[in-house]
Amino acid sequence: MSHDGIAAGDGSTKGAAHSAFRSAIHSPLALPLAGLIVVSILMSFASDTFFSVSNILNVMRQVSVVAILAVGMTFVILTGGIDLSVGAVMALAGTMAAGLMVHFGLPGWVGLLAGIVLGVGLGIFNGLLVAWGRMPAIIVTLATMGIARGIGLIYSGGYPISGVPSWISWFGVGRVGIIPVPVILTVIIYALAWVLLQRTPFGRHVYAIGGNELAAKLSGVKTARVKLAVYAISGLTAGLAAVILTGRLMSGQPNAGVGFELDAIAAVVLGGTAIAGGRGLILGTLIGAVLLGILSNGLNLMGINPYLQDIIRGFIILLAIYIAREWR
Repeated sequence: MSHDGIAAGDGSTKGAAHSAFRSAIHSPLALPLAGLIVVSILMSFASDTFFSVSNILNVMRQVSVVAILAVGMTFVILTGGIDLSVGAVMALAGTMAAGLMVHFGLPGWVGLLAGIVLGVGLGIFNGLLVAWGRMPAIIVTLATMGIARGIGLIYSGGYPISGVPSWISWFGVGRVGIIPVPVILTVIIYALAWVLLQRTPFGRHVYAIGGNELAAKLSGVKTARVKLAVYAISGLTAGLAAVILTGRLMSGQPNAGVGFELDAIAAVVLGGTAIAGGRGLILGTLIGAVLLGILSNGLNLMGINPYLQDIIRGFIILLAIYIAREWR
């Protein structure tokens, strides 16, 4: 009897281990983590200093802006939407903030806060047109991208606005100990986003809309309000990213952020979020952003032509989407 008990116990343990393994490999984070590990190992051959603390922190600092933009993009994509305006909104928020400081003499914190509020306002503008205007998100945000970019160029005359207070550089290049401030801010924003998505009714409603909007609406979810909120969040993260970028460049750059919306989308997709919505994790987006940063860093260390790097990244993103589709 004791032997039977031991055998049963062993079988139960093996069964539990097998079940845990199956759950792990089918987790939305499994493929992004595997990709991050593989790319990191491959890129480590590009330079002996790739895994140095200074290089890793430098990579994290460099990806912080795109990673923060990708937070808002994750919320939007989870509902089945898209936001192509985040790069232009970020540029306009930073340019407007710098202009208020330099041309109007407002305190630095007022300028930065105004930039963030502007980002939220443009996000709400997108949300109103998508949620209540029932216009396609890709068209709405493409139009907003052009509007924001044009306003920024007119406001600045097409030139950077420099002369912001020196303390603002802390947001872009400052450190707390050895940790860059942008990295700390990125971690805080991701932690808040995780709580919002995983521990609140709002987060459950975001997933429900992406899974089946009609069913969510019939079950009592205020779908229009949730959509408005996710686009507002996307605008908010664009404004927060503008703070870091302004601190890094010490100026408002109306031409900044070109193509950043595509990088943000790539980070979300590489992180395992379904482009059709309803499935994905915010931690996966962070992994996707870091993966893009490590890939760029490694290619730079290898001396790869920047134009060729764009081609390589494009094929990697396509491969990731294909593998994820087959995996599921």
